[in-house]
Amino acid sequence: MYAAAAPPETPRTGGLLAIVGGTGGLLTVAVLGIALLLLLIIKVRLQPFVALLAVSVAVGLSAGIPVTELFGTVQKSAAVPMIESGMGGILGHVAIIIGLGTMLGSILEVSGGAEVLSRRLLDLFGERRAPVAMGLTGLVLGIPVFFDVGVLVLAPIVYAAAKRSGKSVLLYAMPLLAGLSMTHAFLPPHPGPVAAAGLFDVPLGWVVVMGAVCGLPAVLAAWVYANWIGGRVFVPVPRDMAEAAEEARAAVAAEQRAAGGTRSEAPVSLATVLVIIGTPLLLILAATFSSVMFAPSAPRSVVEFFGNPFVALTIALLMAYCLLGIRRGWSRRSLERVSASSLKPVGNILLVVGAGGVFGAVLKGSGIAGALADAFDGMGLPVIVLAYLISLVLRVAQGSATVAIVATAGITVPLVEGAGHSRAFLALVITAISAGSIFASHVNDGGFWIVAKYFGIPERDTLRSWTVLESVLSVTGFAVAAALSTVV
Repeated sequence: MYAAAAPPETPRTGGLLAIVGGTGGLLTVAVLGIALLLLLIIKVRLQPFVALLAVSVAVGLSAGIPVTELFGTVQKSAAVPMIESGMGGILGHVAIIIGLGTMLGSILEVSGGAEVLSRRLLDLFGERRAPVAMGLTGLVLGIPVFFDVGVLVLAPIVYAAAKRSGKSVLLYAMPLLAGLSMTHAFLPPHPGPVAAAGLFDVPLGWVVVMGAVCGLPAVLAAWVYANWIGGRVFVPVPRDMAEAAEEARAAVAAEQRAAGGTRSEAPVSLATVLVIIGTPLLLILAATFSSVMFAPSAPRSVVEFFGNPFVALTIALLMAYCLLGIRRGWSRRSLERVSASSLKPVGNILLVVGAGGVFGAVLKGSGIAGALADAFDGMGLPVIVLAYLISLVLRVAQGSATVAIVATAGITVPLVEGAGHSRAFLALVITAISAGSIFASHVNDGGFWIVAKYFGIPERDTLRSWTVLESVLSVTGFAVAAALSTVV
């Protein structure tokens, strides 16, 4: 586990515990800490990274952790401070994966691979089944591409399909959004599931398997709702957004040509796009199951090497550089500029994930996590249900799925630690946390406004369509995870 230290055998006696005392004090500190976190994010509008760090320090001091254990001493000692160990432990696992995945998604976006994927699927399925094509596009492209980037890139395709058919934008946008949202919440290399896998110390292959097994039925349920709401609520093509999207695409293409021929006129093969996206997933899965099915050997070591997430994503990125870039006339300067620009929005995500690791380390090192585990055990609810409910409450209260996942993982890890659960079960707990983190997207969630803005949906209709769609994804994904947890 990526925690600072094992929970103390006896509760600490400093800070607020000196007043409240014992386990009751630990639980009081935990409740007040979560309340303070929500207050800072919701009311004070403090950046989540700063809020998580501030709450971690406040909780640690209130629980009686010495300042030297939290921050270290001026003269460095062998003991690593909790702030450093919590931040470094999780980022050592997450940062490389998120960085490589982000660059891969950016190459697919700028090269036109995303557009090729959507248009080929539309041609394959035809006019009548265009919503299904949009849903599959979101499902496949959502693996390497962030949610908001996927919306930005594919919105013009939605506009074109809706304009051609004369039907509601919702009929095409909602299936696309369901696919993008599911992959963003349930599957690596996206920040939430990767961070949770690091905190639970679960191989990414298991997270991929359980995320897909639970996420695909959730997407199907969401598509059914999308078809229903799309036939009852008419939203016209947003003329202003459609024109702005075309202008933006033209400007980007001109800038890329000026930078040295970033985008070639040579067509991108659909097979090439699918191979690049599928290669890292297959390598990671092969490594995961080879370690389960085969005894240690040289061939198994080779499979595990290439299936290491760092190696698998590096291979996929180099394939994208070669097949989508160099072979189509990209200059080295263009490749460097696209890769570098894609990493700019990643900094905030990594800081939030790292601060979540600090929060988890403080909860564990103070003994609060153990007290919470005892309290939750007394409630009699299965750990997977508790994980889902905690994540759901944090999501609805403050809006950020990433914050909900990392905070819930920090609280939940002690509930399963030392219980002898299989890695498959722990992956299902991660999936439940991910499912809770997307429940009921509403006005405090940036994704709500991205959807409303890009597709021209009034706020009332966004609540009826997008918010309910997210809830369907959440509840269905959790239901499948809970059912599977009884047999693994």
